[in-house]
Amino acid sequence: MAATNAGGPVAARADGIWKVYGSGEARVAALRGVSAEFGRARFTAIMGPSGSGKSTLMHCLAGLDTVDEGTVHIGGTEISTLGDKALTRLRRDRIGFIFQQFNLLPTLSAAENIRLPLDIAGRKADPQWWDTVIGTVGLADRLSHRPSQLSGGQQQRVACARALVGRPDVIFADEPTGNLDSRSGAEVLGFLRSSVREHGQTIVMVTHDPVAASYADRVVFLADGSIVDELANPTAETVLDTMKRLDAPSDSVML
Repeated sequence: MAATNAGGPVAARADGIWKVYGSGEARVAALRGVSAEFGRARFTAIMGPSGSGKSTLMHCLAGLDTVDEGTVHIGGTEISTLGDKALTRLRRDRIGFIFQQFNLLPTLSAAENIRLPLDIAGRKADPQWWDTVIGTVGLADRLSHRPSQLSGGQQQRVACARALVGRPDVIFADEPTGNLDSRSGAEVLGFLRSSVREHGQTIVMVTHDPVAASYADRVVFLADGSIVDELANPTAETVLDTMKRLDAPSDSVML
């Protein structure tokens, strides 16, 4: 099945993408003809068991990995045909990233870490948007601190602000609360949801956590490299119920 955006503009799209690793008996199809749309100003979660293809799908959508068949678009740009320089520029200017590991530079302050992508691109932060982002993630009194002086939750908030400050077309988040306690994780997820609802950001998040997925507007479920279901307006309970239902026939989808 294809996962389609319920009307409105599309921030990212996969059309019939395949990703294959190895050859012969070692050949593994991580993605099998996946088609999916991710709406602008929407928060979408991607779920599935280990080996389902969820991280591979995110990496292909973000231009971090190539596809063997099919096409990937960010907005109106087909990225699957871009050369290395053009793809690097697109990732720098139009895509934000949040990972499980915070990936902060230890010698830089929080403010310097947040500005780093803009500095690399030779751009300056819009002052009003800077204030909005810092206010959204609640870091105004921590901007001069280095990562070692911040808690894990605060470090991930710095990473969120870094992804937001350039106003990218879409932010890809890979298990962004995986290294956080439940309270810090809830704070980060709340910031992400606020950035979508209040500021029109687009977020695509890979997660294994039904509670994290419940912050999204929509959940897309993968198994064995294919999209097998999707759920609108999820709660932790409906996500769990869907996972159990998908698991029942073949034991192919598990938490």
